[in-house]
Amino acid sequence: MLNAVIFDFDGIIVDSEPMHHQAFQSVLEPLGKGFSWEEYCETYMGFDDRDAFRKAFKAKGEKIYARDIRKLMVEKAEVFQQLIRNGEATPLPGAVELIKSIPRKLPIALCSGALKEDILPIISNLGIGNSFNAIITAEDTKKSKPDPAPYKLALKKLGLEDPTSVIAIEDTPLGIISAKGAGLKVLAVTNSYDRNYLLGADAVTDSLENISRLSLEDMVL
Repeated sequence: MLNAVIFDFDGIIVDSEPMHHQAFQSVLEPLGKGFSWEEYCETYMGFDDRDAFRKAFKAKGEKIYARDIRKLMVEKAEVFQQLIRNGEATPLPGAVELIKSIPRKLPIALCSGALKEDILPIISNLGIGNSFNAIITAEDTKKSKPDPAPYKLALKKLGLEDPTSVIAIEDTPLGIISAKGAGLKVLAVTNSYDRNYLLGADAVTDSLENISRLSLEDMVL
């Protein structure tokens, strides 16, 4: 029996990864720590902002202190918010429709490494701001994906003890590792990676347009 569905945000609900890459570059390139889109997809996608900044400095053989990470996160968030205001956050096919099709009696949650201030205005604009029983963001756990902590917290907030009755919908290898580490079933969507990178999931689809509540229920039988 399916007891809950937990959605990732970036790359599942909205096509915001290019926006994150652009915002990172606006902050990092003046510091000589920028990275290409290909590098973002290969290495950084799936990290929250804290770990992405740590990785960017480590890649250049430098350390970064917590206070400097906080400053960069604020600067990056300001750029990202401007991109939102410019209307550059577009929904991915089938995501909003699937969320709206799930009956209220079946809990759904959002589990993301993005900041809450990046997420809330977008889901409000998409008309799904009140759809989630729980929202887990970068501020809520000390460890981010691929650590299972975000999904474990989501389960706790939903009041669920059996993770095998819950499906996570993810688009990255790091997200799959996080959800599987917490014991969830995983549906992966090839919005960001080829399916060969997503084989750790229980099922893979090319679009959420192909998914219904009934097909999700079939995954936990």
